Amino acid sequence: MSTAPRTTAAADWRALGANVRLVVTDPALLDSCDLLLARHLAEVDATCSRFRTDSELAALDDAAGRPVRVSPLLAEALAVALRAAETTDGAVDPTVGSAMDAVGYDRDFTLVREDDRPVRLRVRRAPGRRQVRLDRETGTVAVPAGVRLDLGATAKAWAADKAAAMLAEAAGCGVLVSLGGDTAVAGEPPAGGCQIRVQDVTGPVDETPAQGPYATVGLHSGGLATSGTGARNWRRGGHALHHIVDPRTGLPVRSPWRTVSVAAATCADANAASTAALVKGADAEPWLARLGLPARLVTQDGTVVTTPGWPAPAASDLEAAA
Repeated sequence: MSTAPRTTAAADWRALGANVRLVVTDPALLDSCDLLLARHLAEVDATCSRFRTDSELAALDDAAGRPVRVSPLLAEALAVALRAAETTDGAVDPTVGSAMDAVGYDRDFTLVREDDRPVRLRVRRAPGRRQVRLDRETGTVAVPAGVRLDLGATAKAWAADKAAAMLAEAAGCGVLVSLGGDTAVAGEPPAGGCQIRVQDVTGPVDETPAQGPYATVGLHSGGLATSGTGARNWRRGGHALHHIVDPRTGLPVRSPWRTVSVAAATCADANAASTAALVKGADAEPWLARLGLPARLVTQDGTVVTTPGWPAPAASDLEAAA
């Protein structure tokens, strides 16, 4: 790998209800890569959105258990979601769609915060991944009546992985794609890796987050994801709610962690692990260490805990935390 400095160029916009950031190591290719990324994300939205009545995913709601032929893109997204459920022992599960609706997250988040309708909270375990029958050979999926899927815990990270790999191959340069903080890197990175700032987000997703202690990570390949309860939260009828649902209860998780960041071979794996860590609570740190995943966990009072492999803080990080 070359150690010569590389010039980079970046573009920032919004898609899939999240902030999008694209970085390429060849500035001349930024516009063409940006166009390809926009097309890719539009396809992902039309395929995987829970909030669009015309999406492929929404069409499964009316299938009543009958096998439905789906596009290769949705089949791949579902396979990633089911694998995440398997590897996290069900802490991340795609069958929480009805639970997400029940707590009020039934539309784009900018609209959720404006809705003041009361919600009725009740404990109800998610149906579970085994209720979803995906046949990759025939390209069909069957979902029982009453089971609604939500790919929010995996789709953005998977889309970032897929986009970074596609753009790096097409452009022949280093590429970083970040979707709402789910970050994937492909191709030859800049010297020292792509510098990613990992920080608690304590404000609404469409506003500038509050500043606080952070870590800077040089990512050369794979992915890095951060999950937390500080940005996508709202109140309904006196209830403080957020978007991380515990599949065991169908309710927003109560966790000792407010933010978890994980690095892994893919962004999809990193995001599944960071979300699962919030659900696993006190068991998260040993679970991540056992899997060999470098992670940074922040407790509700701001204490930072890291697992083996997470880089030591740089001087600037220490100054920010002081």
